[in-house]
Amino acid sequence: MRDDLHAIASALRGGEFGKVTSLLVSQRGELIFEEYFDEVGPEALRNTRSATKTVLGILLGIAIQRGLVSGVEAHVQALLPELRSVSHPDRRKDEITVEDLLTMSSCLECDDWNQFSAGNEERMYLVEDWLQFTFDLPIRGFPSWEPRPEDSPYGRSFSYCTAGVVTLGVALEHALGEPLPAFAQRELFHPLGIEQAEWPLTPLGGTSTAGGLLLRSRDLLGIGRLYLDGGDGIVSPGWIEASTRPHVQVDDEVEYGYLWWIRPFAGRRSYYMSGMGGNRVHVVPDLDAVVVITTTNFGLHNAHELSDRLMIETLEALA
Repeated sequence: MRDDLHAIASALRGGEFGKVTSLLVSQRGELIFEEYFDEVGPEALRNTRSATKTVLGILLGIAIQRGLVSGVEAHVQALLPELRSVSHPDRRKDEITVEDLLTMSSCLECDDWNQFSAGNEERMYLVEDWLQFTFDLPIRGFPSWEPRPEDSPYGRSFSYCTAGVVTLGVALEHALGEPLPAFAQRELFHPLGIEQAEWPLTPLGGTSTAGGLLLRSRDLLGIGRLYLDGGDGIVSPGWIEASTRPHVQVDDEVEYGYLWWIRPFAGRRSYYMSGMGGNRVHVVPDLDAVVVITTTNFGLHNAHELSDRLMIETLEALA
């Protein structure tokens, strides 16, 4: 098995998978493989981009456990007292729930995968108030070639929306009554032994949960292991179960939980954190394994395909 992993490392050093910066594998609680492919090594803080969104989901679960948020059925606007009147007013905006944003299935016309979408994240970055940007969006329509939520598996229709996750982060910070990084450090990072974390900010100075949280590769591995081990008293087993089961279908291969992606690799169920460039934290319960892939493949159009292939080869080495 380890010979197979070292063969993968050789391919990584040869550039077969682009600019992968680290590969870590934990199985049965033991770190069995750890290699770095850049000059900065294990202490480097890695920008894993949208993997940040999954960390927000974990923090939200902890906040619900603490009674700071009533539950996933809570209305998001009720958690946002500073929200001004919005463009395209519609009662359906008032009814957007925490779960709608956790599952990327709200009624807002917001799609980062569509350059023409009013809610595409690149448009959000051009304005100062990201929260207002989100609630000013129009209501999403469904052309005849797209299934409506009532006709879709799980009764939801997926649309990848960074603006919605930013809004969820702002709402959580209000509910906490303290900066999100302070809550994260006390309730999640410190219990895991994570002492270094750098959060990005919004233009108005709030904590951005869009992406860009910086953590070490080993710390990302610890977050994956936390979920595999049932929460270790930090996150409830009930939240882990709810957040890593399908709530919406993305496509024929991929489903989505509460800011966790769900897809089999090499015939094994996996749920995972994912960020631009193919950055990943995969949890594979069948193999009692966690795999961390960090990269700087940000400019490659096939970055996620490269990480998919690397993940498959890694699991085949473990099986």
